Amino acid sequence: MKETRDGRRPSSVSSSQPLILDLEDFKGDFSFDALFGNLVNELLPSFQEEDRDEGQESLATGILRGTQGSSVPLFPKVDSLLDLFKDSCRELVDFRQRIDGRLSNLKREVSSQDAQHRKTLSELEKGVDGLFDSFARLDTRISSVGQTAAKIGDHLQSADSQRETATQTIELIKYLMEFNSSPGDLMELSPLFSDDTRVAEAASIAQKLRSFAEEDVVRHGGISVSSVTGTANACQGLEVAVSNLQEYCNELENRLLSRFDAASQKRELSTMGECAKILSQFNRGTSAMQHYVTTRPMFLDVEVMNSDIRTVLGDQGLQAGPNNLARGLSQLYKEITETVRKEAATIMAVFPSPNDVMSILVQRVLEQRVSAILDKLLVKPSLVNLPPVEEGGLLLYLRVLAVAYEKTQELAKDLRAVGCGDLDVEGVTESLFSVHKDEYPEHEQASLGQLYQAKMEELRVEGQQQYESTGTISRARGASGPPSHQQISVTVVTEFVRWNEESISRCNLFSSQPATLATNVKLVFTCLLDQVSKYITDGLERARESLNEAASLRERFVIGASVSRRVAAAAASAAEAAAAAGESSFRSFMVAVQRCASSVAIVQQYFTNSIARLLLPVDGAHAASCEEMVTAMSRAEAAAFKGLQQCIETVMAEVERLLSSEQKLTDYRTPDDGMAPDHRPTNACTRVVAYLSRVLESAFTALEGQNKQAFLTELGNRLHKGLVNHWMKFTFSASGGLRLKRDITEYGEFLRSFNAPTIDEKFELLGIMANVFIVAPESLPTLFEGNPSIRKDALKFIQLRDDFKTAKIASRLNNFMADT
Repeated sequence: MKETRDGRRPSSVSSSQPLILDLEDFKGDFSFDALFGNLVNELLPSFQEEDRDEGQESLATGILRGTQGSSVPLFPKVDSLLDLFKDSCRELVDFRQRIDGRLSNLKREVSSQDAQHRKTLSELEKGVDGLFDSFARLDTRISSVGQTAAKIGDHLQSADSQRETATQTIELIKYLMEFNSSPGDLMELSPLFSDDTRVAEAASIAQKLRSFAEEDVVRHGGISVSSVTGTANACQGLEVAVSNLQEYCNELENRLLSRFDAASQKRELSTMGECAKILSQFNRGTSAMQHYVTTRPMFLDVEVMNSDIRTVLGDQGLQAGPNNLARGLSQLYKEITETVRKEAATIMAVFPSPNDVMSILVQRVLEQRVSAILDKLLVKPSLVNLPPVEEGGLLLYLRVLAVAYEKTQELAKDLRAVGCGDLDVEGVTESLFSVHKDEYPEHEQASLGQLYQAKMEELRVEGQQQYESTGTISRARGASGPPSHQQISVTVVTEFVRWNEESISRCNLFSSQPATLATNVKLVFTCLLDQVSKYITDGLERARESLNEAASLRERFVIGASVSRRVAAAAASAAEAAAAAGESSFRSFMVAVQRCASSVAIVQQYFTNSIARLLLPVDGAHAASCEEMVTAMSRAEAAAFKGLQQCIETVMAEVERLLSSEQKLTDYRTPDDGMAPDHRPTNACTRVVAYLSRVLESAFTALEGQNKQAFLTELGNRLHKGLVNHWMKFTFSASGGLRLKRDITEYGEFLRSFNAPTIDEKFELLGIMANVFIVAPESLPTLFEGNPSIRKDALKFIQLRDDFKTAKIASRLNNFMADT
C-alpha cells in the first residue's frame, strides 16, 4: 500500500491520490486475510495505543468513563476506514476493468498467433512430404546405381580372377614344360623348386601340375585308334611330366620327412608343424602321419616290449594267478594311456588334422603293443588235449582271458577319453579277442567238465585213503574192495554252483547281446544240471549198494532148521552183524536222500536268483531250462525211489527176523492157571518197536513233505501185512488174545507218529479183531453184528483160537452165517 511522506493515508476525494492497492498484491499465493490486514493495520494501531492509555488512567483513578459521559467517540478511525474501503473498492473496479481489457487484447493476440502457427505447420507438412518424396526417389536411384556398381564389380572381379587364373595357368604351363623337358632330368627346374624357403609353394604347384597331368593322361588313355596319331606327342609329353613330377614329389616329400624327423628329435614343434602342414598336401598327409606314428619309441624299442611283458607277467608268468595279472595289466595300461596322452599333446600342436593322427596312433597301440602282450598271455588251448589241471587247466586260460578282456575294455575307454578320432576303438578291441571268443562256449563247457572230473578223482582218492585206514573193519564185513558208501556232500554241490556262477559272470562279460548271453547261459547251466544230477545219482546208487550189501549179508547167513547148536549160535551172531549193517546202510541212505534234497534246493534257488532273468530275452529258453532241470533231477528221484523201496525191504527183513527170533509160542497161549494175565507187550513187540523207533529216526529227519508221507504210508502197510502174516502162525488162548491186543495197541501207538490215517484205521480194526480170541464162543456173532466190515478177516483169526475145534466154533459160525 502507498502512504504519504508523513505516514497518513491521502483523502479519497482527491483524484491525484496515490493508489491504495497494487497489482503485485494479487500475484503469487493470494490471501484475502493478508490483503485486509495490510489495509487496516496502518490505522488501527493508533487506536489501540490510545485505548490502552485510557485504560491505565481509569485503573489509576478508580473512575470508569462511560460512553455517555465522554466527548471522544469509541472508534475514532471509523471514517478513515470507510474512506479507505471505498477507495479500495474503486481501485478494485478499475483493476478489474483494466484486467478485462488486457485479457481481451491477449485473446485477440493468441487467436492471431494460433492462426499464424497453424498456417506455418500446414506449410511445413507440405514441405516434409515433398522431402520424403525426394528421399524416396534418391534412394531408388542410389539402389539402381549400387546394383549397377555391383554388377560392374562382379565383372571386374571375374575378369581379375580370369586374369589371375590365366597368369597362374601360364606359370603352370611354364613349370609343366620344365618338367616335360626330358625323363629324369630335374636339374633345369626353376629356382622355386629348389628353394627351401619356398617349399610350401613348390609343393602346392607340384601337386597341381601332377593332378592336371594325371587327369589328362587318364582322359586320353581311352581314345580311339583314329586319334592316336594326333595325340601321341601330347600324351607322351604328359607322361614324361607325370613321371618327373612323381619323382620330384617323392624327393620333396622325403626331404620334408627328414626335416620333420630332425625337428622331432629337437622337439621343435613349430618346425614340425610347418612340415606337417606342407606334407598334408601329399595324400592328405597320410605318409607324414604314419611316419610319425611308426617312429614312436614304443613301437621301435624292443626293451619297451620286454618291459611290458615283465610288468604283466613278473617272474612267475601265468602261474602268478589272475589277480596278479590284473594288477600287472592295470599298471601297463595306465602307462600306455599316459604315453598316448603325452603324444596327443604333441599331435594337437603339430598336425593340421590331429584326429586322424590320433586314430592311427591308437590303432597302432592296440594292434601292436596291446596285441603283443595279449599273445603272450592268451595261448588258446586245444579242446582235444586239455591242459593239465595241475597247471591250471582250462580254468586258468578262461580266467586270464576274462581279466585281459576286462582290462583291455577299460583301456579302450581311457583311450577314447584321451582322443582317438573316428576310430572305432571298441571294435578294434573286440577284434583282438575274436579268435578267443569264437569258441568260448565250448571252452567254458570243457572247463566245467574238467573241473568235475578232477573233483570226482579227488573224492575217489579220499575214499581210497579212508578205506586203507579202515581196511580191517571193511574186510571184516566181507567187502572185497573200497567202500561204496561215500556220502553225497552238499559242500561239493555248492562248489559246482560256485564254478557255474564264475562261468556265468564270464558269459556276462563276453556276451554283449542279450540273445547271445541267454544262449551261453543256457549251455553253462545245463553243465551244472548234468554235474549235479550225475553226482547225486551216483551218490544214491552208492548208498543203494550199501543196502544191497546188507541184503546179501542177510541171505548169506540164513540157515535151516536142523543144525547144531554151535552152528545156530554162529548164524545168530552173523545175523546180528547183518542187521547192524542193514541199519547202518538205512541211515546212510537217508542221509544221502536228505543231502540230495538239499542239493536240488540249492540248484533251484540258484536258477531262480541268477539264471532265470538272463534267459528271458530268448523265447522258450526259460521253459526249456526248467524242463531240463526236471529231467536231470528225475534221474536222481528214480534212484531215490528205488533206494527207499530197499530201505523198506531192509526194515521189514529186520522186523521179520526179530519176530521170528523173539516171538515164543507161549506168548499168546498162556495156561489158564488162575494167575493174573500179563498185560505187558511181548518181548518181540518191544524189540520191534524199539528197532523201528531207532531206525526211523533218520527217516523222519531226512524226508519231507509228500516223500515222507508216501514212504511212511508204504512202510505202515508193509508192517500191517507182515504182522498179520506173522500172527497167522500162532494159536491164541483167551489170555493170549489179551496180550495180542496189547501188542496191537503198542504197534498202533507207535505208528500214529506216521500221521497216516489209513494205517491208524487198519490197526484199530486189528484191535477189534483181536477180540475174537477173548470173547466166549457164543458171543462171537455179536462182534460181527457191530463190525460187519471185519467179518472176512475175523473169520481167519477165529480159526486161530485154541478152542476152535473143542468149542465147535465152526458149526456155530456156519449157523450164524446161514441165519444172516
